[in-house]
Amino acid sequence: MSNEILDALSQITREKSVDRQMLVETLEVGLASAVRKKHGATADVEVHFDDKTGALEAYAKQTQAGLMLGLEYATGGTMSVLGRKIVVIEKDSQLKPDAGKSQLAAAYGDDKADLAIGPTGSGVALAMLPVAEEYKKLLLVEPAVADTITGANWNRYIFRTGRTSSQDGIAAAVATPQNAQIAMLAQDYAFGRDGVKATKDALAAIGSKAQVVHEEYVPQATTDFTAAAQRMFDALKDKPGTRIIGIIWAGPHPLAKLADMKPERFGIQLAPGGNILPVMKGWKDFAGVEGAIYYYYGFPKNKVNDWMVTEYRKRYGGTPPDFFVAGGMAAGIAAVEAIKKAGGTDTEKLIAAMEGMSFETPKGQMTFRKEDHQALQNMYQFRIKKTQANEWDLLELVREIPAKEIPLPIRNKR
Repeated sequence: MSNEILDALSQITREKSVDRQMLVETLEVGLASAVRKKHGATADVEVHFDDKTGALEAYAKQTQAGLMLGLEYATGGTMSVLGRKIVVIEKDSQLKPDAGKSQLAAAYGDDKADLAIGPTGSGVALAMLPVAEEYKKLLLVEPAVADTITGANWNRYIFRTGRTSSQDGIAAAVATPQNAQIAMLAQDYAFGRDGVKATKDALAAIGSKAQVVHEEYVPQATTDFTAAAQRMFDALKDKPGTRIIGIIWAGPHPLAKLADMKPERFGIQLAPGGNILPVMKGWKDFAGVEGAIYYYYGFPKNKVNDWMVTEYRKRYGGTPPDFFVAGGMAAGIAAVEAIKKAGGTDTEKLIAAMEGMSFETPKGQMTFRKEDHQALQNMYQFRIKKTQANEWDLLELVREIPAKEIPLPIRNKR
């Protein structure tokens, strides 16, 4: 929603003592009714859930921008598929699982959405999964990462274009020295804990001799890392081999604060992993550090990525697209290609069409694995550049890690 609408809602809430969430949901139902009246009952209605209010606001905005680019690209600019207009209704869960759950039920029940895409937060996504099963409607998860989404909590109505914690972990493991002793810093919720577990599982899966010797979990909004850093320093300082602090983090990144505590005193390196461009822009002092990343605009060489980079820079003041833009675009393309292949939006036909379906994205080809509906995809090993030609020339490619080299475990109970 625009700032003007949000300000108006806040004023009504204050002056009329009306519950804000109830007001928002009533407005959304009215808008959906107006959309169907304008475009007709034959419109394909897609609902995108983001978390534009909260710590992951930047991620959500990028995903939304990418989604719209993906729909545009896949439809050749018509925003129609099989003669039906695509209508996108946006909802903000505010990173609240209960809100996301009720909004998804309203999307399927009141808005008559054919499928839903999102959300940003893993906690919100996990709350939504049973709703998709209850309504027997598809939820295409992007960009929430937790393994449990396509693992223990999965059901057959869930597909995911976004990467998993395990894909992150395996890519990071490939970039980790064999003799490494690792302390992990992560946020204390599904994303962080799944990420650490995935890192340990990944090291074992690729036969690495590196090992995680300490795990440090802190609240999502933590800004003071003094105590956590000291515990990690103590755990590593007497260990043989390469000493590394690995960081799994969503939102404002702690790398600079950890660096200020001078871990090099104990021969400890920081391994931040990939992040969004504005965060990595501040990492110039860490030139030469290597890690793994889901996407960086300069790495993939294909026509989808070329189009996205060109269009995004044209529309957003020359700034290159970040990896949540690429993820949103992948989801938009997948949705359109699935509807084309299924011949419509019937849920069972969509599931049949999407299982094993390959489709082109800014990262190259992705394939929905039949067993858990997870998109198999390439990852990238990077090095922070020492010489940067411009403000966004941040990373150099060490190597592309093909999907076939990522032994992604099947974790569901299908």
